[in-house]
Amino acid sequence: MEIIKGGVTAAKGFQAAAAAAHIKYADRTDMALIYSEKPCKTAGTFTTNIVKAAPVKWDRKVVESGVKSQAVIVNSGIANACTGKEGDLICQATASKAAEVLGIGREGVLIGSTGVIGMQIPMERLKSGIEQLALNLGDDSEHGNQAARAIMTTDTVEKEAAVRIEIGGKTVTIGGMAKGSGMIHPNMCTMLAFVTTDAVISKKALRKALSEDVKDTFNMISVDGDTSTNDTLLLLANGMAKNEKIRCGTLEYDQFAAALHYVNETLAKKMAGDGEGATALFEAKITGAATKEQAKLLAKSIVCSNLTKAAVAGHDANWGRILCAMGYSGAEFDPEKVDLYLESQAGRLQLVRDGAAIEYSEEKATEILSQAEVTAIADIKQGTEQAAAWGCDLTHGYIDINADYRS
Repeated sequence: MEIIKGGVTAAKGFQAAAAAAHIKYADRTDMALIYSEKPCKTAGTFTTNIVKAAPVKWDRKVVESGVKSQAVIVNSGIANACTGKEGDLICQATASKAAEVLGIGREGVLIGSTGVIGMQIPMERLKSGIEQLALNLGDDSEHGNQAARAIMTTDTVEKEAAVRIEIGGKTVTIGGMAKGSGMIHPNMCTMLAFVTTDAVISKKALRKALSEDVKDTFNMISVDGDTSTNDTLLLLANGMAKNEKIRCGTLEYDQFAAALHYVNETLAKKMAGDGEGATALFEAKITGAATKEQAKLLAKSIVCSNLTKAAVAGHDANWGRILCAMGYSGAEFDPEKVDLYLESQAGRLQLVRDGAAIEYSEEKATEILSQAEVTAIADIKQGTEQAAAWGCDLTHGYIDINADYRS
């Protein structure tokens, strides 16, 4: 696997664009387009929130229908959630306008929206934005980056990743972009992620790879415990790499799944580290678990603990909060066998052995917790399984952002 620069335009045949439609923001781009020269097989996972935004319902129908797609239209600023029949009409108008200006089928146009819930998207600005997007298309990394920046809301940085692999003597590329900073606690945050590939792959293999991998990547992050109405992850494959078709149960499938995992995990970690008001990416690793599910429950519980996240923000090695979070996770384990460590670029330090504190340097612990990426590692000594989850520290900045987000 070769890690390369780029995002959604890294794979052969994909183009992207950004436009300033002024749907809500007056001083920045707020619409993005991903376009494929060839129709794509699609896979997707979506929010489990019962309150689903109009684009989520639209995309689910497109993906489940099996129709091929060539375009994804995304807007930021307004979520098109809780907008009734008018919200559904916005999706229909978006697909129709995109089909008109791009010369493609309306039924396969995919849509993403992110931003304030309950507001209506101004129709004419949306249509004008789609016209601009069609004119701005390009297949280089800069156009991909512009699209990634256009879908940001409270994000502070754009989020992209791309890799290349060799399958049957052909170069296969996977690239993606995502946005998400607050309302992040996926169950498939306001999370949107779009992944593109030029692989020739069966529809069954494409969907299996995505649905299985999301459990260990996007579903293992949390910023604030809120599952969005708009969570959407889409994977598009246009087949332009011309490799032998990838099918389930083959070595080639394993290669593709590993590359997809890298892209998904990278994007997920970038979202967790860019949580609203965050100063650090906080990772929890569970080792020595009896089962994978046990490890995942424990790791996710740690990164979701507000008390633990506040301790990370204060660079305070309050390890009791970590054990406490493990204790209410729902996973069975023996707390008197747990070894606990903190780790970052500043080093590694053991705080707990067999469930009890050992002597350690508070100054070293503070130094470790003061880095931009911090990891808590808990060995529960029950087996060989392990898992990781990602979140961020909890600062006053989170309240500052969300106290007046709508206004």
